[in-house]
Amino acid sequence: MLGRSIQRLGQKFVTSNGSFATSTSRLSSTASSGNTCVTLIPGDGIGPEISSAVQQIFNAANVPIDWDVVDVTPVKYPDGKFGIPQKAIESVNRHKIGLKGPLMTPIGKGHRSLNLEIRKVFNLYANVRPCRSLKGYQTLYDNVDVVTIRENTEGEYSGIEHEIVSGVVQSIKLITEPASRRVAEYAFEYAKQNGRKMVTAVHKANIMRMSDGLFLQCCRETAERHPEITYTEMYLDTVCLNMVQDPTKFDVLVMPNLYGDILSDLCAGLVGGLGVTPSGNIGKGGAVFESVHGTAPDIAGQDKANPTALLLSACMMLRHMQLTDYADRIESSCLNVIKEAKYLTADLGGKAKCSEFTHEICEKL
Repeated sequence: MLGRSIQRLGQKFVTSNGSFATSTSRLSSTASSGNTCVTLIPGDGIGPEISSAVQQIFNAANVPIDWDVVDVTPVKYPDGKFGIPQKAIESVNRHKIGLKGPLMTPIGKGHRSLNLEIRKVFNLYANVRPCRSLKGYQTLYDNVDVVTIRENTEGEYSGIEHEIVSGVVQSIKLITEPASRRVAEYAFEYAKQNGRKMVTAVHKANIMRMSDGLFLQCCRETAERHPEITYTEMYLDTVCLNMVQDPTKFDVLVMPNLYGDILSDLCAGLVGGLGVTPSGNIGKGGAVFESVHGTAPDIAGQDKANPTALLLSACMMLRHMQLTDYADRIESSCLNVIKEAKYLTADLGGKAKCSEFTHEICEKL
């Protein structure tokens, strides 16, 4: 049981007690110790610090997993661009599950985004990000509980760009029927399995009538097969307006890639920011969980980073692996430390170091 997990579309991402969980389970490799082996990509900037914090907390909780730590420093491929090292690809393919810290991609340097590359290489078609209010941590909004489900492999992030003539660049937005149907079906199955009542398709089909129109068509046809779930459609700009006015109007939102990138960050801002928001990328061949904040090079190595986002993502990973009891204990300890507000990092309004925040969680475990 500890060495493997059973695949099931729609396993809860947000459980009945409000905790963060995942949506699919995968067969993963088992180490000689009997523990499940997980790929760990520490990442850049503050990534190694927060990854180390997660490892310490997992050790304190006696979680039965072993880490296969891999470096994803880009390697140059024959086309002159940089991508994921083969060793990292082999590790995720072998273990089928990974945890990833933040990765940096130089802007305008001809590099592939490693975050996008990971999603494409492992066909992680759905990014699922639950955003809910944390008890004891006050923001401008109370009782936020929304889930954004983002198509993860195409759209504006397909990476298809070229220069037509000097000074004129074209970027292609790719929308396909198979990918749209797949993420739409995932969203409705997710809603059913989690006791959610409504799925909202977010779009701009009034402007991009063919591409977003195809996405909407797939959502509508999928909705017909799930009459027990209320289905609505809304323009992206209208969703953003209504979300900041009253986020309780929304439940599950499904959308193409770029819209999901924007809207999921907006939702994170309602509950305290990317530093407290978990994220999971789900595919047929595996899953990679990640912190979605930046690398914060300005504080790297200074023991100032907040490991909460990566830790909550790791808890989602544990539920994906059906190690729910460990996930519940770790998440409860983390949220209690935040609620007590004695050891908060600077981004949460406190003065504690990353090591102090981590130590306090370990003590509660």
